[in-house]
Amino acid sequence: QVQLVESGGGLVQAGGSLRLSCAASGTFFSMPAMGWYRQAPGKQRELVARIVSDGSTIYEDSVKGRFTISRDNAKNTVHLQMNSLKPEDTAVYWCNAVIRRSFQSRANDYWGQGTQVTVSS
Repeated sequence: QVQLVESGGGLVQAGGSLRLSCAASGTFFSMPAMGWYRQAPGKQRELVARIVSDGSTIYEDSVKGRFTISRDNAKNTVHLQMNSLKPEDTAVYWCNAVIRRSFQSRANDYWGQGTQVTVSS
């Protein structure tokens, strides 16, 4: 069974920083991509950042220059360093991973349990 375990969420004042981490455990053939999504109450879930195996990244426009995504392929872990946090960053953040379980199977999306990030003004 594949499991994504998130950590690092919490409460921080505007302008502060948090570092989210997500570790994938279990047996699988490959993990081509990992990323972070977020959803605030009453709002649609959105992609925050994504990183693929070769290190290329995608960021949502509002977090560019403030957030940095990275991954440790040896540990199957992805990190999201969040600096200069704003109240509008308040949301539940979910780790997402594209995982191929075996050579014969197609890749599928897996999700963590979610971690709350609250930024106070």
